[in-house]
Formats: sequence, structure tokens, C-alpha cells
Amino acid sequence: MTGEKVLQALAAQPGGAELLALSRDREDLALVGGAVRDLLLGRTPRELDVVVAGDAPALAHELAALLGASTTAHERFGTAAVQWPDGRIDVAERRAETYPAPGALPQVRPGSADEDLRRRDFTVNAIAVALGGAGSGQLDAVEHALDDLQAGRLRVLHEHSFSDDPTRLLRLARYRARLGFEIEARTAELAAQALSAGALASVSRARIGAELRLALTEADPVAALAALSALGVLSALASSPEREGKPTLQFDADLAERALALLPEDGRPDLLLVASLLLGLIVVDNVDPEPIMFELLDALEFTAGDRERIMRSALVAPALVDGIAKASRPSELREALFAHTLEAVALAGALGEDGPLSVSHWATEWLQRLRHVRLQISGDDLLAAGIPTGPELGSRLDSALARKLDGELADGREAELGAALEARP
Repeated sequence: MTGEKVLQALAAQPGGAELLALSRDREDLALVGGAVRDLLLGRTPRELDVVVAGDAPALAHELAALLGASTTAHERFGTAAVQWPDGRIDVAERRAETYPAPGALPQVRPGSADEDLRRRDFTVNAIAVALGGAGSGQLDAVEHALDDLQAGRLRVLHEHSFSDDPTRLLRLARYRARLGFEIEARTAELAAQALSAGALASVSRARIGAELRLALTEADPVAALAALSALGVLSALASSPEREGKPTLQFDADLAERALALLPEDGRPDLLLVASLLLGLIVVDNVDPEPIMFELLDALEFTAGDRERIMRSALVAPALVDGIAKASRPSELREALFAHTLEAVALAGALGEDGPLSVSHWATEWLQRLRHVRLQISGDDLLAAGIPTGPELGSRLDSALARKLDGELADGREAELGAALEARP
């Protein structure tokens, strides 16, 4: 696809027509990065990335006015984002970057179009298309970029790429999974060297956590995590000098796929996948894995609620396998599972054996059907029937629900009320 074809495809993207209209008489605007890569590949970009020679926030405000969108500016990096329900356009001033130390945030200054391309992570993301003026549709790319794109190859732009910004190791895995590209041989060597040298320790866990959460939002997050595992990134995340030789994060793609297949729509696939990673930290040598999990998830800046849900799922899933297997009737299944997260039950089901009467089968029964069974009566009905307020109300309702789950009651409120009144307090 030529640059002109890219512009034609851009016009069909959310915000593309407005962007082209605004760019028509301007020589200083270009579409760049992943958006160009995806359009050249015939893919739909997740968002549009634009560079401008001047004031990025000013351009963002102009675009926002055309689109009825909101803007967010980041003055330190000379960038701004335009967002609306149908799309997003990221705008950045052309810039050059230098890294004062490995893993540090870059120092930025205004730069040329060539410097702006050369600061990027991989060659296939270092391609630009002029949006307006006499050069409209002109392609500009770093060395190897177009050949690598055609060959399906991921290559860094320079030898210090991963040491300058170790989060590129996580992006390498994400792009490998998303695009199905191979990693160029020297790039693979540099990635391995960076990991071996402990490059990830030079960057904040918060930035690593942000990249990990992006991997979890990929169309195929299992493939993204598998790529992170294959590169050695996951095992490096939980490693430290004091934990040398100790269990680390492990990813079992088959287990993850089975668990995701069990998880209902109101579950959280991202949290389930992280919980599956933490299973590798659970050992049987009297070492409590909970503090290790907490420290890791807290450092990666998972929210308190997500952190708690992930840990609860990982810590109880192995024991739930036995609890599900021992349940001989639906009421016993409820007793074993109702207090646990959907992710924990799905993970336990995936850990169990396959078969028509397996742990997986009963986990599915709970997640898809039995957990939704409710009584038509409530505590108010028991109060009206003369049962005093207090814990007895709950125990009678629980007894009636157990009988309903086990198929021992006729349908309707009358049968439920009778069962509750007959129950032993």
C-alpha cells in the first residue's frame, strides 16, 4: 500500500476525515507509528497518532472542536489526546529524546521529522505519512522499516533500545502476539541480554504494571502473556536478589484458555489471567505466598480492589478443586463456592480434570446456572409468619434455598415458605 492509499484508508477511520480536512493546507502534520503500520497492513488502528511541528495541544483543541471531543494535555512530553465515544487521536510535537540513565523517563526537546522517527521503539512503528500540503501522501521511514513490515519482523532501532527503556521488552511481546511477527535475530539477542542484566529493575514497577495491563487488553491476551513468558519477562517480574532460586510467575496457556472458557460474562478475564500467573508462587514448604503476591501487585499499581480479587482467586483456587470434587449435590456445591470470586471458581474448574462429571463440569454448573437460583420469598415473609428477627431468619432461608437447589421443592412461594418454616433453627 502506498502513502496515498493510507490516506484513503484513513478517511474511513473515526476522526480520519476531520483530521484530513484540518491537515489539507498544512505541511507540518503527519500520521505516524502504529496507525501507519496497521493501515499499511490493511488492519484497523486502535487509535490515530499524529505528529506536528508546532503546538500539539493547540492542534488537539482544533480537532476536538471538529469532533465534539475532549482533550488531555501532557506538557512535559509535548503531547495531547483527543477522545470521544467513537475513537481517539494522540497528538505529539515532533521531538527528540535522550535518556539520562537506563530506565529513566526521557528528556525531550523539539526535533526534526527524522529525529522523531528515530526515537521510536521498533522499525515497523517508525513510519510516517504526510497528511497535507504539497507532500501529502509521502511515506517517510527509517532504514529496514518497510522491509521489516513486509517480512513480518520486529527490529529495534539501536543497540541500547532495551536498556534505555526496558518497557520495550513488554511491548516487544505485545506486538509479537498482536501482529504475529517474528523477532529479528539481533533484537532477540539484545532482549535476552537486557533481561539477563536486570534491565527491568531500572524502571519503576508502576510503568511495568501499566504495560502488563495493556497486554491484558489485547484481543488475544493469552498470546500476549505467552509471548511475555517466552521472552523471560514474566519470570523476571517476581525475581530479586533475595528471592533467587524461589518460585516465580509462571504462565500455562492451556490452563488460562480453559479457565477463560469457564468464566461467565460478568467475570474479569484480566484478573483471572493475573491470578493464573500467581499460582507459580504458591509452594508447599511453609512459605506464605500472600505477602509476596501483595508486594508484587501493589508495586505494579493494581488497584486495591483488583489486587484483593486477584489474590483471593489465586490463593483459594487449588483448594477449591477438592471442595468441588467432594460436593455430591448442588446445595453442597453452593456451600463450597458461594463466597468465592468467579475467577477463583473458573480457575479451579480449569485445574480440575475433564469429563462429564468432572470438577470442570460442576464449576460450569455453578457459574452458569446454580449461582443464579434465588428464593421467591424473603425475610419479610418469615417475619409475617411469626419467625422472630435475628440469625434464625437467614438460616431458615438458607435451608429452603438448599432444598430448592437439590430439587426437593415444588415451584412457587408456598413450597419455599413451607420449607423455611419446617427448617430447624
